Amino acid sequence: MHKRLIFILGAALAGLLVAVSSVSAQVRELGPIDIATDVKTISIKVTGSPAEIDQLANIAFNAHGRYRRVASGQAFDLRFTAVAANQVRVEVLRGTTPVTSQIITGTSQRNALLRAADVAVKATSGLNGFFGSKLAFISERTGKQEIYTGDLFFGEVKQITRDNAQAMTPRWSPDGNRIVYTSFYKSGFPDIFLIDLATLQRTTFVSLKGTNSGARFSPNGQQVALILSGEGNPEIYVANAQGRNISRRTRTTAVESSPSFSPDGSQIVFTSDSAGGPQLYVMPAAGGSPRRLATNISGYCAEPDWSRGNANLIAFTVRSGRGFQIATHDLSGKTPTKVVSRAPMDAVEPSWLADGRHLVFTQRAANTRALYLLDTETGKSTRISPEGMGQTSQASVLAP
Repeated sequence: MHKRLIFILGAALAGLLVAVSSVSAQVRELGPIDIATDVKTISIKVTGSPAEIDQLANIAFNAHGRYRRVASGQAFDLRFTAVAANQVRVEVLRGTTPVTSQIITGTSQRNALLRAADVAVKATSGLNGFFGSKLAFISERTGKQEIYTGDLFFGEVKQITRDNAQAMTPRWSPDGNRIVYTSFYKSGFPDIFLIDLATLQRTTFVSLKGTNSGARFSPNGQQVALILSGEGNPEIYVANAQGRNISRRTRTTAVESSPSFSPDGSQIVFTSDSAGGPQLYVMPAAGGSPRRLATNISGYCAEPDWSRGNANLIAFTVRSGRGFQIATHDLSGKTPTKVVSRAPMDAVEPSWLADGRHLVFTQRAANTRALYLLDTETGKSTRISPEGMGQTSQASVLAP
């Protein structure tokens, strides 16, 4: 019973069973990690004006595993110039030959720069850009777990909740106008809430007997998958976007957690301990028989996130040695299931970026949590959350 309670509170609420910490509080922060050399990197020279634009542009491309910044002999010359308070010009040259020149408008000059950098990524590599992404995440800088939003490099950060209660697993609506999350606000029990970001008005989404957690929107925003335990074990349910018409999807004696829709919304991947330990399963979103994914990589597989940029890829957390790392599973079978992070401490809570190559994850030790950007192809890892934000975790990505 004690083990089951731990799994409910950990996996069903926070998305991860934390049984034994394998890393001591004295672990030293190692900064960016590069575990492989990508022979397909593109050499670039990045310049911007004014200095703030130059700095941010270089930080962004330094974190992107597809690129290698050089001082000369570059394949592409990327130039960013402020045009107005919310506009940036991006120029891409291959030698002396212009590739593209555009003026990009954003919600601010910083946002315009990040969007302009995404244009440069598309023009030079053909990949979808992700620099213009937004994050919803948990920070404990006030002493409580509250929800914040910001851009990928922690600019324009806003505190969204001031509940003075434990908030968890914020998830964006596809249009970016709302965030659904779990909180112990008021009742002291885990309920699901919805926040309108325009007004910051909070409404109760689901508050039923038992635990209410794991809420996540479908790609079209019309449905929300969630975990409810009112009828016994934590099971998967699906509600409409208003938290009504709740319908049960699983009926097992196991514990289910962490549902995530496929890009087309037709399937749900989730964690279940029906095999004796947490493993990944997929089932039709409309209901049906779950099938276990043959990851064959660890006795502990949890916190799946289905990539929107590559419908064949699922990222998840695995037990690796005495700790945890991030792994990916290719549904097409073209590449083997593999561990893609090499964090010196636990790596957990993956959330894909728009290109289907990079993701954001939480790096965790005994007394510290921070958010990192990971290139799953090279293993390059870059810290994105500043120390001034305190402990940060549980990021959710909104694509540009």
